[in-house]
Amino acid sequence: MPNITIGPLIVEAVNKVTDLPLDVHLMIEHPERYVEDFINAGSDIVTIHVEACTHLNSVVSQIKDLGAKAGVAINPSTPVASLDCIIEDLDMVLVMSVNPGFGGQSFIEHSLKKISEVRSMIDEKRLNNIELEVDGGIKVDNIKSVSHAGAD
Repeated sequence: MPNITIGPLIVEAVNKVTDLPLDVHLMIEHPERYVEDFINAGSDIVTIHVEACTHLNSVVSQIKDLGAKAGVAINPSTPVASLDCIIEDLDMVLVMSVNPGFGGQSFIEHSLKKISEVRSMIDEKRLNNIELEVDGGIKVDNIKSVSHAGAD
């Protein structure tokens, strides 16, 4: 098993003490190997990275077939266009506003443009059911601009 900070056992334990939806962000290579374990443990939403999936549509289908909502994350340097062929199948898009892997990083300012681009893509395609999440460096002094850019 790879080094996973909060694995299926923790998800299962948390699931026993809350009715809140559990949103799991699999920032790992080959997430398809672990999707079923996380969903069986109680994950309601599973987010995978576009950069980690050779066959992104297959993994999104796997998540949905197992009864969870599917999200896709894009890193700061990944173009929004990488979502073109998958966005209509998603329940959530997660824009990373820091480089994944280390806590405490500062918000990358050009992420605001990316958030706006994803929001435009969602709105233009009239995909009202898709949530737009942002991860990294969110603080009191930037949350308003992140929200104005289109994040939920």
